[in-house]
Amino acid sequence: MSALAVSHVYPLGSRLNERGRLEVGGCDVVELAAEYGTPAYVYAEDDMRARARSFMEAFRARTERFEVIYAGKAFPCTATFRLFAEEGLAADVASGGELHLALAAGMDPERLYMHGNNKSQAELDYAIDSGLGHIVVDSFDEVERLRGRSQRVLLRVTPGIEPSTHEFIQTGQVDSKFGFQIDEVGAAVDACAAAGLELRGLHAHIGSQILDLDVFEKLGELLAGMGDWPLLNLGGGLGIAYTADDTAPSVDDYVEALLRHAPAGVRLLCEPGRALVGNAGVTLYTVGTIKRIAGVRTYVAVDGGMSDNLRPMLYGARYEAEIADRFGGDGELCTIAGMHCESGDVLVRDVQLNDPRLGDVVVIPATGAYSHAMANNYNAVPRPPVVFCRNGDSRVVVRRETYDDLTSRDV
Repeated sequence: MSALAVSHVYPLGSRLNERGRLEVGGCDVVELAAEYGTPAYVYAEDDMRARARSFMEAFRARTERFEVIYAGKAFPCTATFRLFAEEGLAADVASGGELHLALAAGMDPERLYMHGNNKSQAELDYAIDSGLGHIVVDSFDEVERLRGRSQRVLLRVTPGIEPSTHEFIQTGQVDSKFGFQIDEVGAAVDACAAAGLELRGLHAHIGSQILDLDVFEKLGELLAGMGDWPLLNLGGGLGIAYTADDTAPSVDDYVEALLRHAPAGVRLLCEPGRALVGNAGVTLYTVGTIKRIAGVRTYVAVDGGMSDNLRPMLYGARYEAEIADRFGGDGELCTIAGMHCESGDVLVRDVQLNDPRLGDVVVIPATGAYSHAMANNYNAVPRPPVVFCRNGDSRVVVRRETYDDLTSRDV
């Protein structure tokens, strides 16, 4: 069977092999589950590289003055930062911990940007001492914390644009914990000057999982009208397809929308995260229990859940799912439940599974963004490993936690 048999929500190059099993990065996922255990996060390395190149090429075709910045919070992993650095991307970090990972990956600190609405003094000191290129200033309090330090900064502006996405991942509306309001920008510019900071430009981010390109045009137009600056950072937020019915904008169309009203001669920055890693990753689980409640529903319980993918519980995220060696078919309408002590611990509701059985490997695609990032130890469950696959070879880049890890911080 060919790659055409696999939905577009799976990593680029995924296919069903001659045994009817899903392959990601040339690796049979049933064999991966046997080798590394489940749950496991599995990524197609070439998918991430291809998406990085598509952003670089889309900008390069339109302007010489640009920078593509990987939004590290989507998948903060040393190997991922290293991969995107190899592809020529900069990175942004939203905490001291993410900064630590980026530096450990060997990223050039000059090409790092630090975000956050409440950066601590310790985090700011760490960033400056590391030689970080730009801090994205978020408040007057933060300006004071930076007073007297020689540091390049951008001002985060709250543009008053509300994209059509879940309210928890909107960030550009007026009622936001992020950034300066439009009418505060003048005072913020003065405050940065008085504090001795080198203000290089403006930054705005309107939200995440955005499929409507009109709002990106509006953002570019708004920032272009806010004075002459060396840098304009237009944020990220481009959405991806999570189910076969979803259609995500192309990178070319996204970049065209961003730049349509942008001023000439300005260095333009954007920060894709989910769009680089979301469809590159799948999560593997093993079926442990099947409960058929007559006239109600069939629960297929797997060995993970809200500890390895919090998104369905956090804001109702929808996914597809398949049995790794029995794709398609009419199947049975099932709900994939997690193993945690919460009734809300449900990964996928109402999905067709082909004759589910105990021991089956279930694969949920489009889990490359914010799954590893949000992984937790609820019920004292160790976090899964991260496995990179390329050309039929696999390697662990983050090992599975152990029970000993759970007690390693005890005193």
